[in-house]
Amino acid sequence: MMKEIDLRGKTGELIEYIDRFHSANVFVIGDIMLDEYIWGDVSRISPEAPVPVVEIKEETKRLGGAANVVHNIISLGGKCTLCGVIGEDNTGRELTEMLKGIGLTTDGILIDPSRHTSIKTRVVARNQQVVRFDRETRGKIDNESTERLLKFLKQRTNDIDAIVVADYGKGVISPQLMKGLMALIADSKKILAVDPNTEHFEYYEGIDIITPNHHEAGAYCRFEIVDEETLDKAGRKMLDELNCKCVLITQGKDGMTLFEKGEDPYHISTIARKVFDVSGAGDTVIGTLCLGLASGMDRRSAAVISNFAAGIVVGEVGTSVVTAKELKDVINRRWDRFHPLNGD
Repeated sequence: MMKEIDLRGKTGELIEYIDRFHSANVFVIGDIMLDEYIWGDVSRISPEAPVPVVEIKEETKRLGGAANVVHNIISLGGKCTLCGVIGEDNTGRELTEMLKGIGLTTDGILIDPSRHTSIKTRVVARNQQVVRFDRETRGKIDNESTERLLKFLKQRTNDIDAIVVADYGKGVISPQLMKGLMALIADSKKILAVDPNTEHFEYYEGIDIITPNHHEAGAYCRFEIVDEETLDKAGRKMLDELNCKCVLITQGKDGMTLFEKGEDPYHISTIARKVFDVSGAGDTVIGTLCLGLASGMDRRSAAVISNFAAGIVVGEVGTSVVTAKELKDVINRRWDRFHPLNGD
Protein backbone atom coordinates (compact mmCIF):
# COMPACT_ATOMS: atom_id res chain seq x y z
CA MET A 1 0.00 0.00 0.00
CA MET A 2 1.50 3.32 -1.07
CA LYS A 3 1.63 6.17 1.40
CA GLU A 4 0.74 9.74 0.55
CA ILE A 5 3.55 12.13 1.39
CA ASP A 6 2.36 14.41 4.17
CA LEU A 7 4.66 17.30 5.02
CA ARG A 8 2.03 19.59 6.47
CA GLY A 9 3.53 21.91 9.05
CA LYS A 10 6.75 22.19 7.03
CA THR A 11 5.66 25.00 4.73
CA GLY A 12 8.13 27.39 6.27
CA GLU A 13 10.95 24.89 5.92
CA LEU A 14 10.26 24.40 2.21
CA ILE A 15 10.09 28.15 1.66
CA GLU A 16 13.45 28.52 3.40
CA TYR A 17 15.00 25.94 1.07
CA ILE A 18 13.62 27.77 -1.97
CA ASP A 19 15.31 30.90 -0.64
CA ARG A 20 18.58 28.93 -0.67
CA PHE A 21 18.32 28.02 -4.35
CA HIS A 22 20.66 30.90 -5.23
CA SER A 23 23.54 29.06 -3.52
CA ALA A 24 23.11 25.83 -5.54
CA ASN A 25 25.00 25.14 -8.77
CA VAL A 26 23.63 22.58 -11.23
CA PHE A 27 25.40 21.32 -14.36
CA VAL A 28 23.05 20.30 -17.20
CA ILE A 29 24.30 18.19 -20.09
CA GLY A 30 22.20 16.85 -22.94
CA ASP A 31 20.29 17.56 -26.11
CA ILE A 32 19.74 21.28 -26.66
CA MET A 33 16.65 22.24 -28.66
CA LEU A 34 14.55 25.18 -29.73
CA ASP A 35 10.76 24.98 -29.35
CA GLU A 36 8.86 27.00 -31.96
CA TYR A 37 5.13 27.67 -31.64
CA ILE A 38 2.85 28.87 -34.41
CA TRP A 39 -0.39 30.12 -32.85
CA GLY A 40 -3.62 30.54 -34.81
CA ASP A 41 -7.31 29.81 -35.28
CA VAL A 42 -9.16 27.18 -37.26
CA SER A 43 -12.48 28.11 -38.85
CA ARG A 44 -12.61 25.88 -41.93
CA ILE A 45 -11.40 22.70 -43.57
CA SER A 46 -9.14 22.90 -46.59
CA PRO A 47 -10.88 22.25 -49.95
CA GLU A 48 -7.65 20.54 -51.09
CA ALA A 49 -7.58 17.84 -48.41
CA PRO A 50 -9.51 16.93 -45.23
CA VAL A 51 -7.24 18.99 -42.98
CA PRO A 52 -7.86 22.19 -40.96
CA VAL A 53 -6.70 25.53 -42.31
CA VAL A 54 -4.83 27.43 -39.58
CA GLU A 55 -4.90 31.20 -39.79
CA ILE A 56 -1.63 32.24 -38.15
CA LYS A 57 -1.84 34.98 -35.50
CA GLU A 58 1.55 34.79 -33.77
CA GLU A 59 4.86 32.90 -33.72
CA THR A 60 7.06 32.40 -30.64
CA LYS A 61 10.29 30.57 -29.88
CA ARG A 62 11.30 29.12 -26.51
CA LEU A 63 14.21 27.19 -25.09
CA GLY A 64 13.66 23.44 -25.26
CA GLY A 65 15.21 20.16 -24.13
CA ALA A 66 18.30 20.59 -21.95
CA ALA A 67 18.04 24.37 -22.48
CA ASN A 68 14.56 24.32 -20.90
CA VAL A 69 15.92 22.46 -17.85
CA VAL A 70 18.50 25.24 -17.49
CA HIS A 71 15.86 27.94 -17.98
CA ASN A 72 13.77 26.46 -15.15
CA ILE A 73 16.75 26.31 -12.78
CA ILE A 74 17.75 29.91 -13.50
CA SER A 75 14.14 31.10 -13.24
CA LEU A 76 13.98 29.52 -9.77
CA GLY A 77 17.10 31.40 -8.72
CA GLY A 78 19.74 28.68 -9.05
CA LYS A 79 23.09 28.85 -10.81
CA CYS A 80 23.51 26.67 -13.87
CA THR A 81 25.93 25.62 -16.60
CA LEU A 82 24.75 24.09 -19.89
CA CYS A 83 26.77 21.63 -21.94
CA GLY A 84 25.80 20.16 -25.33
CA VAL A 85 26.11 20.42 -29.10
CA ILE A 86 24.36 22.61 -31.67
CA GLY A 87 24.77 23.11 -35.40
CA GLU A 88 26.35 26.01 -37.23
CA ASP A 89 23.00 27.37 -38.39
CA ASN A 90 20.46 30.11 -37.74
CA THR A 91 18.62 28.00 -35.17
CA GLY A 92 21.85 27.46 -33.24
CA ARG A 93 22.61 31.17 -33.33
CA GLU A 94 19.10 31.99 -32.10
CA LEU A 95 19.49 29.52 -29.24
CA THR A 96 22.81 31.01 -28.24
CA GLU A 97 21.36 34.52 -28.11
CA MET A 98 18.35 33.35 -26.11
CA LEU A 99 20.62 31.60 -23.58
CA LYS A 100 22.74 34.73 -23.22
CA GLY A 101 19.50 36.66 -22.72
CA ILE A 102 18.76 34.72 -19.53
CA GLY A 103 22.27 35.34 -18.24
CA LEU A 104 23.83 32.01 -19.21
CA THR A 105 27.37 31.64 -20.53
CA THR A 106 27.61 29.37 -23.58
CA ASP A 107 31.20 28.17 -23.14
CA GLY A 108 30.03 24.56 -22.73
CA ILE A 109 28.14 24.44 -26.03
CA LEU A 110 30.03 22.92 -28.95
CA ILE A 111 29.26 23.90 -32.55
CA ASP A 112 29.31 21.04 -35.05
CA PRO A 113 28.93 22.19 -38.69
CA SER A 114 27.84 18.69 -39.72
CA ARG A 115 24.73 18.77 -37.52
CA HIS A 116 21.39 20.57 -37.60
CA THR A 117 20.33 22.26 -34.37
CA SER A 118 17.16 20.55 -33.16
CA ILE A 119 13.99 22.62 -33.62
CA LYS A 120 10.49 21.35 -32.90
CA THR A 121 7.72 23.37 -34.50
CA ARG A 122 4.22 23.04 -33.06
CA VAL A 123 1.13 24.48 -34.71
CA VAL A 124 -1.43 25.34 -32.02
CA ALA A 125 -5.03 26.41 -32.68
CA ARG A 126 -7.38 27.30 -29.82
CA ASN A 127 -5.02 25.75 -27.25
CA GLN A 128 -4.91 22.45 -29.16
CA GLN A 129 -1.81 21.20 -30.94
CA VAL A 130 -2.67 20.53 -34.58
CA VAL A 131 0.65 19.14 -35.78
CA ARG A 132 4.34 19.06 -34.86
CA PHE A 133 7.27 18.81 -37.23
CA ASP A 134 10.92 18.33 -36.29
CA ARG A 135 14.13 19.42 -38.00
CA GLU A 136 17.18 17.85 -36.42
CA THR A 137 20.16 15.49 -36.54
CA ARG A 138 19.73 12.38 -34.41
CA GLY A 139 23.05 10.64 -35.05
CA LYS A 140 25.55 10.12 -32.23
CA ILE A 141 28.11 12.89 -31.77
CA ASP A 142 31.70 11.81 -32.43
CA ASN A 143 34.04 10.60 -29.68
CA GLU A 144 36.15 13.75 -29.83
CA SER A 145 33.11 15.92 -29.06
CA THR A 146 32.18 13.65 -26.15
CA GLU A 147 35.69 13.98 -24.71
CA ARG A 148 35.54 17.76 -25.09
CA LEU A 149 32.25 17.86 -23.14
CA LEU A 150 33.75 15.71 -20.37
CA LYS A 151 36.86 17.88 -20.25
CA PHE A 152 34.67 20.96 -19.86
CA LEU A 153 32.88 19.35 -16.92
CA LYS A 154 36.12 18.15 -15.32
CA GLN A 155 37.36 21.73 -15.17
CA ARG A 156 34.26 22.71 -13.18
CA THR A 157 33.58 19.63 -11.07
CA ASN A 158 34.60 21.25 -7.79
CA ASP A 159 32.07 24.07 -8.26
CA ILE A 160 28.92 22.03 -8.92
CA ASP A 161 26.47 20.29 -6.59
CA ALA A 162 24.45 18.22 -9.07
CA ILE A 163 24.49 17.01 -12.67
CA VAL A 164 21.34 16.65 -14.76
CA VAL A 165 21.46 14.49 -17.88
CA ALA A 166 18.67 15.54 -20.27
CA ASP A 167 18.48 12.69 -22.78
CA TYR A 168 16.18 13.29 -25.73
CA GLY A 169 17.88 10.75 -27.98
CA LYS A 170 19.45 13.33 -30.31
CA GLY A 171 23.00 11.95 -30.06
CA VAL A 172 24.73 13.69 -27.13
CA ILE A 173 24.13 11.00 -24.49
CA SER A 174 26.10 7.78 -25.02
CA PRO A 175 27.67 4.99 -22.93
CA GLN A 176 31.02 6.77 -23.28
CA LEU A 177 29.57 10.01 -21.90
CA MET A 178 27.73 8.35 -19.01
CA LYS A 179 30.79 6.34 -17.95
CA GLY A 180 32.85 9.51 -18.10
CA LEU A 181 30.35 11.44 -15.96
CA MET A 182 30.22 8.73 -13.31
CA ALA A 183 34.02 8.48 -13.21
CA LEU A 184 34.35 12.24 -12.71
CA ILE A 185 32.09 12.31 -9.65
CA ALA A 186 32.96 8.89 -8.18
CA ASP A 187 33.37 8.96 -4.39
CA SER A 188 31.87 12.43 -4.20
CA LYS A 189 28.52 13.58 -2.84
CA LYS A 190 27.52 15.18 -6.12
CA ILE A 191 24.10 14.14 -7.43
CA LEU A 192 23.75 12.54 -10.86
CA ALA A 193 20.17 12.58 -12.19
CA VAL A 194 18.76 11.50 -15.55
CA ASP A 195 15.63 12.44 -17.44
CA PRO A 196 15.67 9.28 -19.57
CA ASN A 197 15.20 8.26 -23.16
CA THR A 198 13.45 4.93 -23.61
CA GLU A 199 16.17 3.61 -25.94
CA HIS A 200 19.03 4.29 -23.52
CA PHE A 201 18.07 2.77 -20.17
CA GLU A 202 21.13 0.50 -20.20
CA TYR A 203 23.32 3.63 -20.11
CA TYR A 204 22.02 4.75 -16.72
CA GLU A 205 23.02 1.93 -14.37
CA GLY A 206 24.52 3.27 -11.14
CA ILE A 207 23.15 6.82 -11.29
CA ASP A 208 21.55 8.47 -8.27
CA ILE A 209 18.13 9.52 -9.60
CA ILE A 210 16.00 8.78 -12.65
CA THR A 211 12.72 10.57 -13.47
CA PRO A 212 10.75 8.62 -16.10
CA ASN A 213 7.11 9.27 -16.85
CA HIS A 214 4.82 6.25 -16.50
CA HIS A 215 5.01 5.49 -20.23
CA GLU A 216 8.81 5.44 -20.15
CA ALA A 217 8.85 3.32 -17.00
CA GLY A 218 6.40 0.90 -18.61
CA ALA A 219 8.56 0.70 -21.74
CA TYR A 220 11.59 -0.23 -19.64
CA CYS A 221 9.68 -2.84 -17.63
CA ARG A 222 7.88 -4.22 -20.72
CA PHE A 223 4.42 -3.94 -19.17
CA GLU A 224 1.83 -1.18 -19.04
CA ILE A 225 1.40 0.74 -15.80
CA VAL A 226 -2.33 0.76 -15.23
CA ASP A 227 -2.81 0.69 -11.45
CA GLU A 228 -1.04 0.88 -8.10
CA GLU A 229 0.17 -2.71 -8.33
CA THR A 230 1.88 -2.31 -11.70
CA LEU A 231 3.26 1.08 -10.65
CA ASP A 232 4.79 -0.44 -7.53
CA LYS A 233 6.23 -3.34 -9.52
CA ALA A 234 7.78 -0.98 -12.07
CA GLY A 235 9.35 1.33 -9.48
CA ARG A 236 10.92 -1.53 -7.55
CA LYS A 237 12.16 -3.19 -10.74
CA MET A 238 13.88 -0.01 -11.90
CA LEU A 239 15.46 0.59 -8.48
CA ASP A 240 16.85 -2.93 -8.44
CA GLU A 241 17.97 -3.36 -12.05
CA LEU A 242 19.38 0.14 -12.58
CA ASN A 243 20.99 0.13 -9.12
CA CYS A 244 19.99 3.75 -8.50
CA LYS A 245 19.14 5.44 -5.22
CA CYS A 246 15.71 6.62 -6.20
CA VAL A 247 13.15 6.54 -9.01
CA LEU A 248 10.56 9.29 -9.40
CA ILE A 249 7.80 8.17 -11.77
CA THR A 250 5.63 11.02 -13.02
CA GLN A 251 2.02 10.12 -13.84
CA GLY A 252 0.46 13.19 -15.43
CA LYS A 253 -2.89 14.01 -13.84
CA ASP A 254 -2.26 11.31 -11.20
CA GLY A 255 0.77 13.06 -9.73
CA MET A 256 4.04 11.24 -9.12
CA THR A 257 5.46 8.46 -6.98
CA LEU A 258 8.87 8.33 -5.32
CA PHE A 259 10.68 5.01 -4.88
CA GLU A 260 13.75 4.86 -2.65
CA LYS A 261 15.93 1.92 -1.71
CA GLY A 262 14.89 0.45 1.61
CA GLU A 263 11.78 2.64 1.88
CA ASP A 264 8.10 2.28 1.11
CA PRO A 265 7.01 4.13 -2.04
CA TYR A 266 5.51 7.56 -1.46
CA HIS A 267 2.83 9.06 -3.67
CA ILE A 268 2.31 12.77 -4.31
CA SER A 269 -1.02 13.82 -5.79
CA THR A 270 -1.04 16.47 -8.51
CA ILE A 271 -1.84 20.05 -7.57
CA ALA A 272 -2.74 21.02 -11.15
CA ARG A 273 -6.36 22.11 -11.52
CA LYS A 274 -6.19 22.00 -15.33
CA VAL A 275 -3.74 20.32 -17.67
CA PHE A 276 -3.38 22.22 -20.96
CA ASP A 277 0.04 21.00 -22.11
CA VAL A 278 2.61 18.58 -20.64
CA SER A 279 5.37 19.82 -22.99
CA GLY A 280 8.46 20.49 -20.91
CA ALA A 281 6.91 19.29 -17.63
CA GLY A 282 9.61 16.65 -17.28
CA ASP A 283 12.26 19.38 -17.65
CA THR A 284 10.61 21.32 -14.84
CA VAL A 285 10.43 18.24 -12.61
CA ILE A 286 14.08 17.24 -12.89
CA GLY A 287 15.34 20.82 -12.76
CA THR A 288 13.37 21.64 -9.61
CA LEU A 289 14.11 18.28 -7.99
CA CYS A 290 17.87 18.60 -8.45
CA LEU A 291 17.91 22.24 -7.43
CA GLY A 292 16.12 21.25 -4.23
CA LEU A 293 18.55 18.42 -3.53
CA ALA A 294 21.53 20.66 -4.28
CA SER A 295 20.13 23.15 -1.74
CA GLY A 296 20.06 20.50 1.00
CA MET A 297 16.52 19.13 0.75
CA ASP A 298 15.79 15.48 1.42
CA ARG A 299 14.42 13.53 -1.56
CA ARG A 300 10.80 13.56 -0.43
CA SER A 301 10.71 17.30 0.13
CA ALA A 302 12.46 17.90 -3.20
CA ALA A 303 9.94 15.63 -4.94
CA VAL A 304 7.09 17.59 -3.37
CA ILE A 305 8.34 20.94 -4.65
CA SER A 306 8.99 19.46 -8.12
CA ASN A 307 5.36 18.33 -8.11
CA PHE A 308 4.22 21.86 -7.25
CA ALA A 309 6.38 23.27 -10.04
CA ALA A 310 5.05 20.77 -12.58
CA GLY A 311 1.50 21.62 -11.55
CA ILE A 312 2.15 25.23 -12.55
CA VAL A 313 3.68 24.60 -16.00
CA VAL A 314 1.07 22.09 -17.21
CA GLY A 315 -1.53 24.81 -16.76
CA GLU A 316 0.14 26.77 -19.57
CA VAL A 317 0.13 26.02 -23.29
CA GLY A 318 3.65 25.55 -24.61
CA THR A 319 7.00 25.17 -22.91
CA SER A 320 7.13 27.39 -19.83
CA VAL A 321 9.12 27.91 -16.63
CA VAL A 322 8.41 28.56 -12.96
CA THR A 323 9.73 31.40 -10.81
CA ALA A 324 10.66 31.09 -7.14
CA LYS A 325 7.84 33.48 -6.25
CA GLU A 326 5.26 31.40 -8.14
CA LEU A 327 6.49 28.25 -6.43
CA LYS A 328 6.32 29.77 -2.96
CA ASP A 329 2.88 31.22 -3.65
CA VAL A 330 1.40 27.90 -4.77
CA ILE A 331 2.92 26.08 -1.79
CA ASN A 332 1.37 28.59 0.59
CA ARG A 333 -2.04 28.43 -1.15
CA ARG A 334 -2.35 24.67 -1.45
CA TRP A 335 -0.58 23.28 1.54
CA ASP A 336 -3.62 21.78 3.26
CA ARG A 337 -3.50 18.88 0.79
CA PHE A 338 -1.48 17.93 -2.23
CA HIS A 339 -4.51 17.90 -4.49
CA PRO A 340 -6.65 20.90 -5.43
CA LEU A 341 -8.75 22.27 -2.58
CA ASN A 342 -12.49 21.80 -2.94
CA GLY A 343 -14.05 24.92 -4.33
CA ASP A 344 -10.68 26.57 -4.99
